[in-house]
Amino acid sequence: MDAESRLIVSVVAGERTAENVAAVVEDFKRRTGGRLMDLITTDGYPAYEAAILDAYGETITPPRTGKRGRPKAPYKRAPEGLTYAVVEKTREKGRVVKVATRAVFGTVAAVTAALGMSRVSTAINTSFVERQNGTDRHRNARKARKTYRFSKDWRYHEAVTYLTMYVYNFCWPVRTLGIKDGQGRWRQRSPAMAAGLADRIWSMSEWVTFATVRRC
Repeated sequence: MDAESRLIVSVVAGERTAENVAAVVEDFKRRTGGRLMDLITTDGYPAYEAAILDAYGETITPPRTGKRGRPKAPYKRAPEGLTYAVVEKTREKGRVVKVATRAVFGTVAAVTAALGMSRVSTAINTSFVERQNGTDRHRNARKARKTYRFSKDWRYHEAVTYLTMYVYNFCWPVRTLGIKDGQGRWRQRSPAMAAGLADRIWSMSEWVTFATVRRC
């Protein structure tokens, strides 16, 4: 998720496993053209570090020394410019009692510089994606807590997950994204508009009937 535009860049439906974490990081990299982000933040789930290093890391092959024994295996090294920080929460009896942050890749100075350029945050946090999780549960009844509306079939759950996420990007005016136009009038914007991917808030019918494959 891009915190400034609130755009959901990539989604992998399913349980949070190392495999799905690797899939969503690789998909995010593909959708952003492989560019290094100013700052990547996640919670302390260990699989993120390995997935980010595997996706963005440079493969280093140690030179042969000419000595006996097995040569050192190639390994991944974080490239210069990769800045990644995590938020680690300590819980006791289900309640958060401590929140700590640390830089995983990149220096503390690089993290501070990235936060200084941010228009929405001055601290390492995961609050934007946590808020989005609440919005997603509100918009997708299948994910509401303690409900009889849970999905009985994975295919439908996955399909509705992607549908609601795309509709959120293009059809949902986010209150905090509103701006004033040249005439001083308040203009609502969707995450896609804030990210420069759309020039208006799309209607549901427009999105559902949009041709995903265009024939010339």
